Amino acid sequence: MVMDVGERDGDGEDGGWENTGEDKGTKSPAVLVDEMVTMIEYVSRFGDYRRTQKKECYNLVRRLKIFLPFFDEIRHLGSPISPNGVASLYKLKKAIRLATKLLKTCSHGSKIYLAFEGEAIMIKFHTVYVKLTQALEELPFDELQVSDEVREQIQLMLTQLTRAKKRTDTQDIELAVDLMAVSSQTDERNADTAIVERIAKKLELHTVEDLKIETVAVQKLAKGRGSISESTQQQIIRLLNKFKLLLGMEITNILDDSSAPQMSGKSQSLVIPNEFLCPITLEIMRDPVIVASGQTFERESIQKWFDSNHRTCPKTRQTLAHLSVAPNYALKNLITQWCEKNNFHLPKKEDQASSKRFFVEDEDKVARLVKELSSSHLEVQRNAVKNIRLLSKENPEARVLIAKRGAIPRLVPLLSYPDSKIQEHAVTALLNLSIDESNKRLITDERAIPPIIEVLRHGSMETRENSAAALFSLSILDENKVTIALQDGIPPLVDLLRNGTIRGKRDAVTALFSLSLNHLNKVRAIEAGIVPPLLELLEDKNKGMVDEALSILLLLATVTEGRQEIGQLSFIETLVKLIRDGTPKNKECATSVLLELSSNNSSHILAALQFGVYEHLVRITESGTNRAQRKANALIQLMSKCEQIP
Repeated sequence: MVMDVGERDGDGEDGGWENTGEDKGTKSPAVLVDEMVTMIEYVSRFGDYRRTQKKECYNLVRRLKIFLPFFDEIRHLGSPISPNGVASLYKLKKAIRLATKLLKTCSHGSKIYLAFEGEAIMIKFHTVYVKLTQALEELPFDELQVSDEVREQIQLMLTQLTRAKKRTDTQDIELAVDLMAVSSQTDERNADTAIVERIAKKLELHTVEDLKIETVAVQKLAKGRGSISESTQQQIIRLLNKFKLLLGMEITNILDDSSAPQMSGKSQSLVIPNEFLCPITLEIMRDPVIVASGQTFERESIQKWFDSNHRTCPKTRQTLAHLSVAPNYALKNLITQWCEKNNFHLPKKEDQASSKRFFVEDEDKVARLVKELSSSHLEVQRNAVKNIRLLSKENPEARVLIAKRGAIPRLVPLLSYPDSKIQEHAVTALLNLSIDESNKRLITDERAIPPIIEVLRHGSMETRENSAAALFSLSILDENKVTIALQDGIPPLVDLLRNGTIRGKRDAVTALFSLSLNHLNKVRAIEAGIVPPLLELLEDKNKGMVDEALSILLLLATVTEGRQEIGQLSFIETLVKLIRDGTPKNKECATSVLLELSSNNSSHILAALQFGVYEHLVRITESGTNRAQRKANALIQLMSKCEQIP
């Protein structure tokens, strides 16, 4: 049997496999085998997979390759294959095609989408495992005259698939917490910038080229009919725009096919030549310079890139031999001539970066401020800690430099100062410094958590709010989740959740969510009285924290103590109201909580039905978010098993 792989490869990037129909009974076993081999070879050529699904993808590809010796033996089979044998090959082909489409999504799809929909993607992997298992169990190995060696390999794959079906999704908890925090539209404070930076790093979306590729992937995703809900699409676009803002890129309507740079005023119809645009900002260059890779950038933009500790070319990604730049006079002259010819005035640049760059370059001044933290003069101390707080607020380079100069060991003792202003500036400075991942460890090693908790108990309201935010930032390290709890940090967080301002409640609820990811901390939070203030947040939608409260309640519902505390009739009624009238995200979270409760106690199903939940669940299965649809379908199935559907 000769396989037509070369000809298929010439037909398109997918080798033609997506055009193979379900014409059961019309293809010979030889053609079926050729098509399956083509699909496996196609996915074997994928260079890489999205970080969030990388391990699962490589495991699946490795298993698919096990089929190749099996198919080779079928090629050389001398006798004809029975109709049942052909039918089993069709079933196997269908499972392999499903696997191929999933792997293509994880290789070429939107990284942000795959992060948001991690649970749904894992379900798709499990579906592939089930389909492959069913197909393998029906293969007539004796009729196909499969050798013992190949049969042993297939049997080993069956065992692995069975194990994979039972495995739960080991999601990146830090990424999950960050996505929840950054999805909030009601708090746009400085800490959000750090979270966006962290997500961008985890999703490998931290260069201009990365974001251009991701923009195209999101555009394709949005054009796919019924592929994602409107709310999920908007979340993805908002986060993509936040990534672009970090790099100073232009924010455009990505759902509009027009990708040409937009001009303002009377120059709207004028198209700027691409070679005049800085690859980082996508704006026309005023001071173009050449870097070691031979690429040209706006001086200010590439300097900012270097100041962020990058040693690569933003366009080619190659490591640069040096960081020196040279003016591109030829290009600058061309830009000047073009502007004069087209009566185009270069936009004036505000000196936005001057204050930020000053502190990064002037290490002596930073060193002086750090030294003044230990001054015997109160006013000098107060000014020094205030300036360090301001410096570390928005500048990543400053956070690294300030820590490098030894500020953290000097800031921690200031948390215990009787001067309220020094205390406030110190805890806020530590919050800002903790945005840098390496600084989290330095702050922890200086035993800062106990005094931060003390400030949370007794400080001013703003100081308490920033203490809660600092504890959330530090709790990203798993060991700190335990340390904060053992230092009795959960009760004052619950108190802030109960009695704080809107901002304080948000800081508290975010920190408590992170801490409750630790199993023992769920019980500690319940004992500290977390449930009543969470229920208050559900009742008062004006505070804008319904989703956050439901997310914590979902965690609490996984332990017996939590189910006992929240499984009251009035709470079930509140959930049903949210499922009926809430935002798409409200409905998704409320359905998830009800499913968790009902999976452990069928009386909750009956109570929810009495409040009329069934028709609302049916509506969600038709128009809810992807995750809400899955949860609603699971809840309806559970009701059916309990014979509780009206």
